[in-house]
Amino acid sequence: QAQLVESGGGLVQAGGSLSLSCAASGRTFSSYAMGWFRQAPGKGREFVAVIVWSGGSTRYADSVKGRFTISRDNAKNTVYLQMNSLKPEDTAVYYCAGDYRTYGLVWPLKSTDFRSWGQGTQVTVSS
Repeated sequence: QAQLVESGGGLVQAGGSLSLSCAASGRTFSSYAMGWFRQAPGKGREFVAVIVWSGGSTRYADSVKGRFTISRDNAKNTVYLQMNSLKPEDTAVYYCAGDYRTYGLVWPLKSTDFRSWGQGTQVTVSS
């Protein structure tokens, strides 16, 4: 499994922006895709965004589409999440996900499709 380290969380007012980074290192089961999930108190981890390493195709949850952008730097084995126009409902712990289970994205994308996880970074959006 890959070791994933997130950074960039914090506190921001509604309408503001934050950028998250996730660096992957170590053994990986799969390098096909990496993504971001988030988890609010009392809720399960929900899909936010995913990117395919080769080609860079992306897909987003409807709740963040048009506001968030996922990108990657292959040379640095790093994935990013640029979050703009943040809303209070975006408040959650954001987790970087790696080691996608197979080749080709299968929808609906679930947290169990990824085998490596970062420790999470808190994003809090005040109203």
